Amino acid sequence: MRMPYRGRALRRARLAVPVAAAAVVLGQLVSCTVPVTGTGRAPWDVDPGKVVGKPITNGPSGPRSASIDAGGLVAENADNGEIDQLALAALADVYEYWTVDMRRNFQQEFRPLRKLLSYDANGKNVKICGSATQGKPNAFYCDPENTIAWDRGELLPELRDQYGKMAVVSVLAHEMGHAIQYQLGKKNNIERSTPSILKEQQADCYTGAYMRWVLDGQSKRFQLSTGDGLNQVLATMFSIRDPLGEDFTRRGAHGLAFDRVYAFQAGLSEGTTRCARMDMREIAARVTEKKFTEEDLNKPKDQRGNEPIDDKTLRLLKISLDEAFKPNGVKSPEVKDGAQCQGAKTTAPAAYCEAENVVAIDRAKLSEMAKPLKRGAPPGESGNGFGDFAAFAEVASRYTLAVQKGVGKALTGTDAGLRTACLTGAWAKVTENEHPANPDNDLRLSPGDLDEAVGELLHGNSLIGADRDGAAVPSGFARVEAFRLGYERGSKECATQFG
Repeated sequence: MRMPYRGRALRRARLAVPVAAAAVVLGQLVSCTVPVTGTGRAPWDVDPGKVVGKPITNGPSGPRSASIDAGGLVAENADNGEIDQLALAALADVYEYWTVDMRRNFQQEFRPLRKLLSYDANGKNVKICGSATQGKPNAFYCDPENTIAWDRGELLPELRDQYGKMAVVSVLAHEMGHAIQYQLGKKNNIERSTPSILKEQQADCYTGAYMRWVLDGQSKRFQLSTGDGLNQVLATMFSIRDPLGEDFTRRGAHGLAFDRVYAFQAGLSEGTTRCARMDMREIAARVTEKKFTEEDLNKPKDQRGNEPIDDKTLRLLKISLDEAFKPNGVKSPEVKDGAQCQGAKTTAPAAYCEAENVVAIDRAKLSEMAKPLKRGAPPGESGNGFGDFAAFAEVASRYTLAVQKGVGKALTGTDAGLRTACLTGAWAKVTENEHPANPDNDLRLSPGDLDEAVGELLHGNSLIGADRDGAAVPSGFARVEAFRLGYERGSKECATQFG
């Protein structure tokens, strides 16, 4: 997060589209919203027990058998090891998907690619698309050569080891999405001069549509669970988001995790025709990828957009939450360091003590959580932090429980967990705006803050998407959807959908 500059050496940055509303009102069902003027958006019917109509399960995800059929596909320069076999089987599966989908939804025949290429970024040099592969761990589609290439030596093995075999499948499905864009052309608003961000967001959306096919059990080669399996696929997209502080209009922009997960979820929920409707008007209205300010750039890289957990920032957080939820007319909870809930479960690093109306925090654990998030590493693992916003949002999530209690809402159960995530998202939107009525209300979103929320929400121990007792909603997919619902549509939707 950041604190605006007013005569002192602190950050000032802007995120997303400004909105008029400056409060989160639950009991009165007043909405805090941001208009999206594109060609459509994913439906916001968040089912606490299901994902796209399917029960949440943690069954097997990955190849259906040890030997997966590559459908006769071969790759140049392949070593035919495990990664190449997995990549070819993934592409064969995606070929079958698009053969059916393109005919059904676009009245057009799918055309196989001219060439597939495997290489080892740490091995011998191979020329593809006018450049060398040595030292370049990547997977990409080359339009002039109508070719998909992948690094079997570094990139794909790392993704497999970190996120499972479906991570490799999702990356290749994304690259296949780029090939589809050029086959469909104007049918999906794509030409060679189209900005990168639209191409990448649309390819993420096509990946989601293909994964829906897998979830529906139509893939002969792969299976995916709606719980852990889908969470791992989303985490893959999180890991390969753009660096913070970039402009989404630059060449090569893909989007931040918040943007990429949105696009994937849109495809998963609505299919390829939704993806094909994406255009730059929609992208400009909803993407959260913004440049750092000059003040940010003068900071060390690991401090850009990240504030410490200290007396000052905790005071500002309390002011922000009090102001945001004041119109509900409920007594605001105290925020106390080191407090323990009496006769109730104390969750870490923040808890809502219902009997005392206190948000109890463990400052040391919050500080550990607030360490800058390292790009490419899973948040909260191997010494990696979640980032300051994730820590502040966990405190905010416990604060919303006091508001929910004040307006007569239940504090336990799945609906309570989703309502909490939703209201935390609504608060996040409010922090984007200046608050002239209270100049001390200084806490603001920074580039990448929403990614930190996504990282926390996809984590198994998410507190943003948990009820009073710390029971997280089983589906990370649903937790992210609920947070986004509040961020996009405001608190009215939180009360409407989750009771």
